[in-house]
Amino acid sequence: MAFASAVTPPSLFLVPSKPIVTNPRKYPVSAVTGGRRCLSVVVRAIGDSSDTSSDASVVKDVQNAWSNSEDRIAFVGLGFAAIVAVWASSNLIEAVDKLPLVPSVFEFIGILFSWWFIYRYLLFKPDREELSKIIKTAISTVLGK
Repeated sequence: MAFASAVTPPSLFLVPSKPIVTNPRKYPVSAVTGGRRCLSVVVRAIGDSSDTSSDASVVKDVQNAWSNSEDRIAFVGLGFAAIVAVWASSNLIEAVDKLPLVPSVFEFIGILFSWWFIYRYLLFKPDREELSKIIKTAISTVLGK
């Protein structure tokens, strides 16, 4: 369920004789009275828009893979290897980050690559559609569909 709240500070251009909210039945706002003039707005979502079916399907896929697995020790080994790989890559990145001038060069290369990606895939509509197709085919390839 979403929730948003906004409080606006008093404006110098508000005319004190005009009410802030003309018809409270049409607009779901409430004015705060007192020494300060503020407008408080509370917004709430009507329904839950989160899609939990994809989360449940991922969990079910993992449970099916675990229950159908003949070699569970290999699964545990792969998990341990993934943790070790993340740890080793983290240490490698820290070591490279301590070298002089190398982080600045990598940052510059990253900025150039980002600008190229924006120009290549995001700037024009046919390129965005091509990127969408690439992403959809990659997802279907990974999921095996």
